[in-house]
Amino acid sequence: MKNYVITIAREFGSGGKEIGLKLSERLGIPCYERDIIRIASETSGINETLFQETDEKLKGSYLLKYLKGEPSSYVVSPKDKDFISDVNLFNIQAQIIENLSETQSCVIVGKCADYVLRKKDNVLSVFVTAPLYSLIESVTDKMQVDKREAERLVKRTNKYREDYHKYYTNRKNWKDPLYYDMILNSAKLGRDTCVDIIEDVARKRFMK
Repeated sequence: MKNYVITIAREFGSGGKEIGLKLSERLGIPCYERDIIRIASETSGINETLFQETDEKLKGSYLLKYLKGEPSSYVVSPKDKDFISDVNLFNIQAQIIENLSETQSCVIVGKCADYVLRKKDNVLSVFVTAPLYSLIESVTDKMQVDKREAERLVKRTNKYREDYHKYYTNRKNWKDPLYYDMILNSAKLGRDTCVDIIEDVARKRFMK
């Protein structure tokens, strides 16, 4: 059986990370999310804090950068002045994701992995969503905040994730079903059922 990768893009509060972790346990393969930042830092020698900052916000004028077109996809030399630019830090992470897809089976949560690996045939891409009320309820319970604060966090975080995805992929709609192999509503299905579905499809597709 060759290596396979399951990518999970998710709305904040939908349980995408939880689903990814449970899926990795079921399949006996690692799940990567924040670990990719650590690996990218160790590989490049760039302080992990810089990767975290790039992961958490888009610096400068998002609109201006976006209008310039799709960011380049190659990693520049350490001697280049743009070595620690946001785009290059993203490209270093993308290179890590590419390497993982070629060397091991794994689950990757976030990091635009669906886009990075879009041309590979050993990838199952999933988007996990839920209605706003469910996202708010989930964040209220998990973070112990009131519903008003939970709604603010949900909307702000998902707006950022959408902008982040749009900037680094040049795709207009983060939730477009054509970008994924499946879109799952975790509120209607339940998170454990989402794990069941993804596992079933992965086994049928990659473990014949």
